Amino acid sequence: MTLQAIKYERGRLDILDQLLLPDTSRYVPIKDTEDGWQAIKKMQVRGAPAIAIVGCLSLGVELTNKTFHKLSDLEEFVVERLNYLVTARPTAVNMADAAARFIDFMETLVVEASLDPEEAKNRIIQEFESLLEEDITTNKQIGKNGAEDILKKCGNRPVRILTHCNTGSLATAGYGTALGVVRCLHEQGKLKEVFCTETRPYNQGSRLTAYELVYEKMNATLICDSMAAILMRQKDISAVVVGADRVVANGDTANKIGTYQLAVVAKYHSVPFYVACPLTSFDRSKESGAEIEIEERPFEELTFIKGVKIAAEGINCWNPAFDVTPADLITGGIITELGEALFKHMILEYILIGPGLDLALVKEPLQTCKRRL
Repeated sequence: MTLQAIKYERGRLDILDQLLLPDTSRYVPIKDTEDGWQAIKKMQVRGAPAIAIVGCLSLGVELTNKTFHKLSDLEEFVVERLNYLVTARPTAVNMADAAARFIDFMETLVVEASLDPEEAKNRIIQEFESLLEEDITTNKQIGKNGAEDILKKCGNRPVRILTHCNTGSLATAGYGTALGVVRCLHEQGKLKEVFCTETRPYNQGSRLTAYELVYEKMNATLICDSMAAILMRQKDISAVVVGADRVVANGDTANKIGTYQLAVVAKYHSVPFYVACPLTSFDRSKESGAEIEIEERPFEELTFIKGVKIAAEGINCWNPAFDVTPADLITGGIITELGEALFKHMILEYILIGPGLDLALVKEPLQTCKRRL
């Protein structure tokens, strides 16, 4: 059974506080959108899909306990709160994508003037709740698609995978994206070994990914971020599989800091480099990775670990939370719930290839493909 990082029932939301892992497993209540914003900002919850889910469900909980006398008041509140949640961590696009989706939905409810505010409120809460099931279904399909492609390229032999940061049940509603690929390989008995990076400075790999891998009894090994090159030279790595917080029109991807250097090293060693993410991580409004806003984190994350100073007093710090991997370094492909997204250079159209997809539709734009999910 996979870890459950998000517990929800109508009117109640609890999240596993990831700041306390791996030493303590404690769930904290999220009572409203202010709690949700703070949990996202402080990284008590992190991972692009989980950020969107917790953000929207925090609004659902807040709505449950509020009364609206006019439909226009409900709309104004929902729109303002969704836009506020987007500001917590701007690099990950999933929250912004969810906000746009539910603002559109709210507008359709307002058009249905026959709805009273309470009925409209329940309808929007139901839409928020649908994110949980959608995300798990999506993640399992990403895992299946990624595992199939890796095994096909490796002659169906057991594989060794390197992953970075945390992309599993702690970063999603369940199962995971990049770690979902690893999980699927493990379920099929095709995972020889998985290596996870420490992922400094926030240690999502050593604290969170390692926690998940041990929990699920996979053959897993932790390495420092600086060991990736020698690992690829000496340990017969079959593929690198990472997640993404945003994918832009030309196929550049933003992900946890350190991803870019892994892609460079993987290309040098001829190791396929995969990005695994849902379609909600795609942002066609930006043509290249140069347009992605990169969040910078407090310098204390570099200079302290659990309150203990590890750096010289007075040293300057630069702490970007993400970097951008150019599309031409993603040699394995971008794995989505529809399959592998192959990008044409510097244009907004792309081709989606995957099981069950009508090839007559492959040139349709992203929003059309998303509506067909």
